Amino acid sequence: MDGVLTDPDQRYRAVTARDARFDGQFITAVRTTGIYCRPSCPATTPKRHNVEFFPTAAAAQQAGYRACKRCLPDAVPGSPEWNLRADLAGRAMRLIADGAVEREGVPGLAARLGYSVRHLTRVLTAELGAGPLALARAHRAHQARVLIETTALSVSDVAFAAGFSSVRQFNDTIREVFATTPTALRAARRGDRPTSPGRVVLRLPVREPFDAEGVLAFLAARAVPGVEEATAEGYARTLRLPHGTATARLRPMDGHVECALALTDMRDMGTAVARLRRLFDLDADPVAVDEVLAADPVLAPSVAATPGIRVPGSVDGAETLVRALLGQQVTVAAARTAARRLTTALGERLPTADGNLTTLFPTAAAIAEHGASVLTGPARRIETIVTVCAAVASGELDLHVGAESMDLCVRLRSFPGIGPWTAGYVVMRLLGVSDTLLLQDVALRKGAAVLGLPSTPDGLDQYSQRWQPWRSYAGMHLWQASARPLEKAS
Repeated sequence: MDGVLTDPDQRYRAVTARDARFDGQFITAVRTTGIYCRPSCPATTPKRHNVEFFPTAAAAQQAGYRACKRCLPDAVPGSPEWNLRADLAGRAMRLIADGAVEREGVPGLAARLGYSVRHLTRVLTAELGAGPLALARAHRAHQARVLIETTALSVSDVAFAAGFSSVRQFNDTIREVFATTPTALRAARRGDRPTSPGRVVLRLPVREPFDAEGVLAFLAARAVPGVEEATAEGYARTLRLPHGTATARLRPMDGHVECALALTDMRDMGTAVARLRRLFDLDADPVAVDEVLAADPVLAPSVAATPGIRVPGSVDGAETLVRALLGQQVTVAAARTAARRLTTALGERLPTADGNLTTLFPTAAAIAEHGASVLTGPARRIETIVTVCAAVASGELDLHVGAESMDLCVRLRSFPGIGPWTAGYVVMRLLGVSDTLLLQDVALRKGAAVLGLPSTPDGLDQYSQRWQPWRSYAGMHLWQASARPLEKAS
């Protein structure tokens, strides 16, 4: 079985095998118990005629099912489907995970996606079994359960951190989804971590294999001092979030990533977690990726050496775009130096430093206003950065995870100075697009040559068709190969 399963009989076979690979990809509900579970639930496998499947926990909840207390079906990686799907449902799910409904309501969500509330609700209900409010409610319930079971936050703090508008709404939702009270959920779990105001430590689940070393190396090579800190053991950075600022420290562990957050406003917790999961590409399906790429004899040794490779994402679209522009036609080290200078001049200092984390990456507004006098390098590049940042600051260019990938590429390339490499790189990292190969990238083509693959854009493009829909991941293998001596080429 490969990819995201849609056939009910295939799904039942995955349940019978207790295949953890499909946790988070669909929900199993048992009619006789009224409970929904993850596919790998260790309970006795129900009979086929007693089982129905749902694409989301929200759909199962809408149908009257309660979450299993044994397998905790919400405590799993998210579905890789939302990166594979570029349709309205996939784009909406990315925005819902980012907290758009809590901040802007369903009308705001619909406006970002370019549709009416009625049409959006109709599509999500048809595709996912639940409308935007129910999907957001299920997401809040999951965030609340994690906080209840892993922190010592008060019930009221948990309620608002998870995005509920009142403690009463929070209590009612927990009772309905989990058939218990917040107090009972906490009592059932041991080992609460001491929690100071605004600080929380979470476990971010991940599908294995997970090339944590590769993610950390990628981020370390680009880390901007003051904004980021990267070592072989972990990664930390400052975050600009809807309600305030934060710092995050991530450390890959066995089967999960430990995430220590320090937030100025606990309402930002869900958004921070969603963005950090995307940064580490924790919702990828590494087995499906590796199966396709390893079928190519040329890539197979690289896949065997680095199973579970990831494509690092983005925590801020404007930051990713500016750093991509700074990196045009220069080395990674030179781009990092340019980003450091820009941050030193225009970055915002945190009210209280968190170790070596002292500064927020500059806002688009600050770069638009002062960038021309701070940036160095080719005049055209400086003009492009200032112009694009002005568009972001004014709202003319909206960089969010619910954007449609082709539309965003076209919009980015409409700015003078932004070519296919920059547009493709930004879309790949911001939206998590799985099938982008940056054919103009010199290092990527060098990696292709090292492996004995065609190294011209046209030749590599034609050869890469066999890697679909995972060419972004193949590109990571080529980037890794570029560090090897060219004489290894056949």
